[in-house]
Amino acid sequence: MSDLVSRLCNAVDHGREMDPEDLAEFIDAVAQRKLPVDTITLWLKAVHKHGISVKETVALTKGMMHSGAVLTWDQGRPIADKHSTGGVGDKMSLMLAPALAACGVEVPMLAGRGLGHTGGTIDKLESIPGFNCELTPSEMRDCVDEIGCCIAAQNDAIAPADGLLYAIRDVSNTVDSVPLITASIVSKKAAEGLKALVLDVKCGKAAFMKTEEQATELARSMVNTAKGLGINTIAQITEMDEPIGSHIGNALEVLESVEVLNGRGTKDTHDLVALQGGAILTLLGLVSTQLEGEQRISQSLSNGTAAKRFERMCIAQGVTPQTASELLEDPKSVLESARHVTAFKSKSDGWVESIDSMLIAEVLREHGAGRFNIEDTIDSAVGCVLLTAKGGELQSGSVWCEIHHNQPISPSQKRALDHALNLSMTKIEGNQRLIKVVK
Repeated sequence: MSDLVSRLCNAVDHGREMDPEDLAEFIDAVAQRKLPVDTITLWLKAVHKHGISVKETVALTKGMMHSGAVLTWDQGRPIADKHSTGGVGDKMSLMLAPALAACGVEVPMLAGRGLGHTGGTIDKLESIPGFNCELTPSEMRDCVDEIGCCIAAQNDAIAPADGLLYAIRDVSNTVDSVPLITASIVSKKAAEGLKALVLDVKCGKAAFMKTEEQATELARSMVNTAKGLGINTIAQITEMDEPIGSHIGNALEVLESVEVLNGRGTKDTHDLVALQGGAILTLLGLVSTQLEGEQRISQSLSNGTAAKRFERMCIAQGVTPQTASELLEDPKSVLESARHVTAFKSKSDGWVESIDSMLIAEVLREHGAGRFNIEDTIDSAVGCVLLTAKGGELQSGSVWCEIHHNQPISPSQKRALDHALNLSMTKIEGNQRLIKVVK
């Protein structure tokens, strides 16, 4: 087996394409845990250092996809999903899956827990009492057949090769390899049996990809790879300097999601859901233009059909009918709340030039809203509610955010939060999320 890895590493080191049969054998050995970590690390470091071609990335992704269960559907079914590279206040999946289902799309969504400054989609859903994200592939299929959507946690049944590769990447300084990121993300999405996929690639101070150039490189790699597997795909590169919407933190993001599902909530959150959903409807040919798709998604949010799908999805995934109903009617009565709420006030008059997502997220992580280690427990009640946004006008002494916390806020954390708000003496335009589309 060491000879196999040596051949693969030698090809990568010398700029030659890896033998497809060798690569397939390697992925199979990884999935079956037949290779030692040190041996796998050698290959990861070679790919990280030299990169691999689009053709090889497609082959790698396909092998990882087929290393476990693959959901299969009848040919005519409109199966689709989206993936986001993550961001502060990024709660789109909670609204998008039911909104798409209300528009006739079927969404077998796999999502993850957060390791970093925010919780992941699964952490947010698990703040709903009784919500079960641990679905088998068969249970996912049943839920989609019945409701039109589900949101399940990534598990070893689907793309098991990725589980080990991801863990080793984390400790071998090979996380930031574009081909490895691509294969990790797209293999799990491809295993859902998709016809269409929208990728939301975040770009900015609070994103994994800090610059537009980096985000574009990753977007192109993922789009080309997904298309190479027969999935109609586009990527939307979106700004991630400012927090998304008004609520940050696991239970609080569920609360804002419920507001949007009830036709309320912030325009920022609503518009991102419509942007992603409109693209999926267009890719599937269910509408003729992006604008028409966005209008369909918006209509599902305003007329209650998306909210009804969300309620049914909650019940199908373990929430009692009474709790699901109460969640839609009065989410504060269902979701855990923090013992303390501390208001932060503006020090002067002005227009909001920026709100530093990363500063807020790091303070919230220190209070338990995110993780430092994979075994850390999330405190779902911790978070922040923003009472303003970029372009908003503030008076000195007016509250701009409220921190929900269970532990005392330290002086250094207070200073960080004060520095997160940046004001201008001149009027500032509001936030524009979409930077570009990569097809």
